[in-house]
Amino acid sequence: MTSPAAFQVDKHYDLIILGTGSGNSIPGPEFDGKSIAIIEKGAFGGTCLNVGCIPTKMYVYAADVALETKESARLGLDAQVNSVHWQDIVRRVFEKRIDPIAQGGEEYRRGEQTPNIDVYDQHARFVAERTLRTGQGEQVATISADQIVIAAGSRPFIPQDIIDSKVTFHTNEDIMRLERQPESMVIVGGGYIAMEFAHVFDALGTKVTILSRSELLRHLDADLREPFNELAAARFDVRAGRTMASATEDEQGITLTLDDGSTVNAEVLLVATGRIPNGDQLDLDKAGIEAENGSISVDEFGRSTSAQGIWALGDISSPYMLKHVANAEMRAVRHNLLHAEDLKKMPHEHVPAAVFTHPQIANVGLTEEVAREAGHDITVKVQKYGDVAYGWAMEDSIGIAKLIADRQSGKLLGAHYMGPQASTLIQQMITVMAFGLDVREVATNQYWIHPALPEVTENALLGLDFS
Repeated sequence: MTSPAAFQVDKHYDLIILGTGSGNSIPGPEFDGKSIAIIEKGAFGGTCLNVGCIPTKMYVYAADVALETKESARLGLDAQVNSVHWQDIVRRVFEKRIDPIAQGGEEYRRGEQTPNIDVYDQHARFVAERTLRTGQGEQVATISADQIVIAAGSRPFIPQDIIDSKVTFHTNEDIMRLERQPESMVIVGGGYIAMEFAHVFDALGTKVTILSRSELLRHLDADLREPFNELAAARFDVRAGRTMASATEDEQGITLTLDDGSTVNAEVLLVATGRIPNGDQLDLDKAGIEAENGSISVDEFGRSTSAQGIWALGDISSPYMLKHVANAEMRAVRHNLLHAEDLKKMPHEHVPAAVFTHPQIANVGLTEEVAREAGHDITVKVQKYGDVAYGWAMEDSIGIAKLIADRQSGKLLGAHYMGPQASTLIQQMITVMAFGLDVREVATNQYWIHPALPEVTENALLGLDFS
């Protein structure tokens, strides 16, 4: 760790915030009396606003409508998608929505509304304890603070063999801004980013091939994972259990040679092999900040385990790379900055997640396998969407809800949904877990609107066996 005395500090602050995703929400009226620096080398709003959650779901919604239209014959309709205006979709998402919000966020922080905040737009690196080298425009500055919150996020992980091949590839950070929709695409990866983009591009008319070294969405409970992989194999050209041996590029696009000697050809290559925290780009060691593989080590309150006055939240330190978790961590850190005598723990219980692919998937809590391994005496119910009245209305043949509960206490241990509105339906079960409700009472002590889709949940609850 380097001493700050070795550097000429241009300005000292009460608080420095590194990153404008969830970190940008920290300064509110409670901080008006504090001098604050915000550092953001890219667009304000972070991954979620600019290249992640929000724009991808805007594409997903268009894809959902397109796919439902193509599959509407089951409802007695003769409908089709005549054309996809890719540039209109891009403009709707970015020019009309995302870019103005990002620009407005930066203008607000630079404006008269927050006179106690300075914005720095160069990349930042630590040069000493609680001291950073960054800048504004071309002006380099060294700044320090009593407290620093590191919320610098994550970036796409690119396998070294793809880098070494020197072929053109895309990630979630630029694939949505392509000048035109590709006729064909190969996606390397089998996680949630890969599955969401596979759905988007296939539904809009691109031929999609998926290359994954394992099963798709392998983290899912088996009762969802296995049927999802079957559905994906029927929809896409899935090369599961295969790896890339080499890659070449010519005027026709990209050719991947796989480990079994087969080849995959596509106009565009999308790499969706996960994300890595950005801690390795900040020279953390010069400030005495411990990190492992770029992830900053923090305690239960979000404080650095090795450096005083350092906090971290979001992808750069959290065990969950999810925007709703980063927002919750931000609220805890904001409280802790203001109330050193009454610290709040980082909120990491009952964390839900959703995959906005087709079918939509959402889960919270334990899988059946993990619950059994943990020694719980469990009761399990798998409920089909197609067995309730609204499922009949949709002619749904694939949707399921799976609930896992402790047989003795009646506490819900896990909830897993795959089908229409999964990310919405699961919210009731998140509430059940968060408040420790007995599912035997949840099933019977409230009304369930008939014939709405939540009857899937009602029937799943009633199907749990506590005898």
